[in-house]
Amino acid sequence: PEQWIKISEACKQRQLFCFFDMAYQGFASGDVNRDAHAVRYFVESGHNICLAQSFAKNMGLYGERVGTFSIICENEEEASRVLSQLKITVRPMISNPPIHGARIAAKILGDPVLRAQWLVDVKGMANRIITMRDQLKELLIRAGSQRNWDHIVNQIGMFCYTGISPEQVDRLIKEFSIYLTRDGRISVAGISSKNIEYLANALHQVTK
Repeated sequence: PEQWIKISEACKQRQLFCFFDMAYQGFASGDVNRDAHAVRYFVESGHNICLAQSFAKNMGLYGERVGTFSIICENEEEASRVLSQLKITVRPMISNPPIHGARIAAKILGDPVLRAQWLVDVKGMANRIITMRDQLKELLIRAGSQRNWDHIVNQIGMFCYTGISPEQVDRLIKEFSIYLTRDGRISVAGISSKNIEYLANALHQVTK
């Protein structure tokens, strides 16, 4: 929170317009409200922000690509002008986006029972991701790795930057059939109790 205060002050001093990308709300802390703190703080502090928000991951609607785009405006007149420009921009790009996923998201958020269940599910997924991070670090140490893997548990969210080199990434792909981006980023959500030991041993082999 203290860092966001400083960032907010810096943005005001430089008269910056802030764009928030919220693709994994709830997966950082397990609490969707806590993960929205920065956005809400900026709005409360008087910033006119825009927010790109996705429900593809935290609602399990990845194939639907559902989300929202919100812009904070000064008044209703400005909001009307902004909406008009957005429609002009969107029209040649996607015209009418699919409505199926949007209706599912609206149903979940609009029904108290479904929303409560969704919050439980998000918390469960976040906890599982945190557990996988802890176990991966522990298994790397147990495998005999002398590297510092603290960053695995210090990072948050669905993805983890392992800190390995592009050459080590290539070895993981070619020798162990473990696929990740060349900057060493892996999907923690793709780690399970069935493959985590294999992953830890492979990481150890390419980094020792």
